[in-house]
Order: sequence, then structure tokens, then C-alpha cells
Amino acid sequence: MRASLRAGSPLQKERTMSHRVKLLHTAKTGTTGGRDNGASRSSDGLLDIRLSTPGSARIGTNPEQLLAAAWSASVADMIALAVRKRKITLPAKVRIDAEVDLNHEKSGYALRARFNVTIPGLERSLAEELVDEAQRICPYSKATRGNIEVTIKLI
Repeated sequence: MRASLRAGSPLQKERTMSHRVKLLHTAKTGTTGGRDNGASRSSDGLLDIRLSTPGSARIGTNPEQLLAAAWSASVADMIALAVRKRKITLPAKVRIDAEVDLNHEKSGYALRARFNVTIPGLERSLAEELVDEAQRICPYSKATRGNIEVTIKLI
């Protein structure tokens, strides 16, 4: 199904705005089925996974695990970027543990995320600044800001 792009429609505006930025990468995947015995594969074949319902005995992952992995990796990259801007050395043992919850509420399904960030070897105030900056510039954090509950703890 293809969305109609009428002049002035929200989809048209979004498409126009996207031409003002430098495209860095386009991820392409195809998914058949869904959570229960589905599969997803990237166009380059590097991602080839089975999907399963959370708590299922079936072999496979679920979308919440994929989001947790992708989002935490992006936050880690943004922390590294913030470190480079400050011209300091990033400790080798930076770790981000992410949890993404799938919830059901009156209005339907919703997500919630929690991040436990460990940056050993830095003063706490500097580590907090790095995490705050990373959350401000992370594309996943931007995309979800104001849409889902997010808790970030510096361990």
C-alpha cells in the first residue's frame, strides 16, 4: 500500500524536510509474518533472524530486544562522539544495559525503556554530562522523546 503524497499533506512535508539533510545510511529489511514465527532479513543478508513472541519457547528474538540493542548501541556511539568533542579519552569499559517493555494500556500497546549506563574512570559529573548530551543527540532518543517513558540511570 502506498501513501498518497498530496501537496501540503503531513507526508509531503515530512518528505520535503528529509531532503534538507545528508543521508548517511538506509537500512532495508523485509519481514514475513510477525512475532509468532516470523522472520526478518536485511537486504545485504547480514541480518537474518527468526522472530518469536516474548516468553515463547520458539527460537527467535522479538522487536523489543532489537530496539533495546539498536538504541543502546546508538547511545554508546553518541557518548563516544561527546567524548571526542571534548578531546578526552573514553574508558574502555563503557556499558549500557537497556530494557524495553511492551505494555498494554487502555489506548492500546505502548513501550517503556530503561537504560543503566556505566562509564568507569570518569568523574560522575562529567559522566552525567556525557550521558545527557548523548540522549540529546541520539536519533533513537529523538524519535521517541515525548512518546514513551524513558528512565536513564548512571551506575
